[in-house]
Parts: sequence; C-alpha cells; structure tokens
Amino acid sequence: MGAGVVQKSGSGGRRRRGRGRSRPMAEINVTPFVDVMLVLLIIFMVAAPLMVVGVPVELPKTAANALAAEQEEPLTVTVTSEGVVMIQTTEVERDNLIAQLRAIAAERESTRVFLRADGAVPYAEVMQVMGALNRGGFGNIGLVTDTGGPALDGSGG
Repeated sequence: MGAGVVQKSGSGGRRRRGRGRSRPMAEINVTPFVDVMLVLLIIFMVAAPLMVVGVPVELPKTAANALAAEQEEPLTVTVTSEGVVMIQTTEVERDNLIAQLRAIAAERESTRVFLRADGAVPYAEVMQVMGALNRGGFGNIGLVTDTGGPALDGSGG
C-alpha cells in the first residue's frame, strides 16, 4: 500500500534545486489485498463442509420443508444403521440416554433437538429414542431427512 511523493517538474523540464513542490501519490496498490481475500475465500470454501456434524447415516427422503434456524447450536441425536445412539458425535449407552439428555437440557435454553436416523433403522427403535428425548426434557423434536423424496400427492417428488 505504498504511498510515495511525486515531484512536479519546473519550467522547461529542468530540475529545480532547493525547495520544490511535491504532491503525495494518491494510488493504492490493491493487488496484495485481492490476493489475501482470494486465499481466505479458498480456505473457507474448503473448511465449511468439514464443520458439519459427522456421523454418517443414510437419511430417508421426504418432501418436507426445512426448519428455521436458531441462534443456539442445535442438539443432534443420531441413530446409526447398527442401532448405536449418538449425541452430537459422542456415543451414548441407551441405559444412560435419558440421564444425559436431562443434564444437557438443564444447560440449554432451547428444547429443540434434531433426530437423525438411518433409513434402515426399524420404526420402533426410532420411536423409543423419541420417547427418551421427550422424557429427557426435549419436547421440540425435528426429524432430519434428505429432500427430494416422494410427496405422496401424485407429483412423484
């Protein structure tokens, strides 16, 4: 961001000695700024997909709309295809699930929780986890699905 001084030439292109008038150079070199912004853009584009809760499950597809976002980071409970229950990315024993949910609910402002379950998990197991979420203090349960599934109104998805 160099700013320099440009001397004003005198009469006839001859240099004047002594006190000459000088004016500041009013140009800003934006090339380093653009380079830094492009590097930051690439870093954020690469890092953003890695910030998602990372328990791999094959979500069922529905035609439902997405839920509105909240200020607080959402609590996510996942049931994997093997039947393992996880809070965020931590595996939890089913016997301790309600106790851990009550402890988490005491620290949170919101009672909203997102339930992710693999499509291969039986309906009864998903309902058992939903019952545990309700008994643990979370009454606002959102079921997470992938979009693009059948709409059941003849439109086909």
